[in-house]
Amino acid sequence: MTDERLTRGRRGTVRGATGAVAGCVPMSDQDTTTTPVAAPADLWTSIDALWTWLDTHGPYDGREGLLLRMLKLSEEVGEAAQAVIGVMGQNPRKGTTHTWEDVQSELCDVVITALVALRTLTPDAREVFDRHLARVRERSLGAAGAPGTQAGPPRPEPRA
Repeated sequence: MTDERLTRGRRGTVRGATGAVAGCVPMSDQDTTTTPVAAPADLWTSIDALWTWLDTHGPYDGREGLLLRMLKLSEEVGEAAQAVIGVMGQNPRKGTTHTWEDVQSELCDVVITALVALRTLTPDAREVFDRHLARVRERSLGAAGAPGTQAGPPRPEPRA
């Protein structure tokens, strides 16, 4: 890591002088001044760009870098859970601390982080993901892939 002075943010996140999280992909709660750049057609281009940026600027590489990217995914899932708890006001001491927009943002962070982690594992991330999605779609929706053509047994009726 560089000689950059690090500080701890509001969630305990270690940040550099620019405010960026040390060694991590900038996520939506860290920079709300930018406009969205990833349209669906640009998803994999953006994932590749983020992966390249992390590989170039991350303080760790090799097995340590891979491990930290996997752990980052767990961190993002925890933040999504924290946001849901905050929306529901589950903690009586804190009350309602988040909105459903916060939950949406955290879920987007989970997806982005997962796709960057997948790209870290393989340069063929798009193809790996597309094949897996096709298997899940067929298993869940049937060969036709149409809603309502569920392949598995019917769901039980909800209890009254």
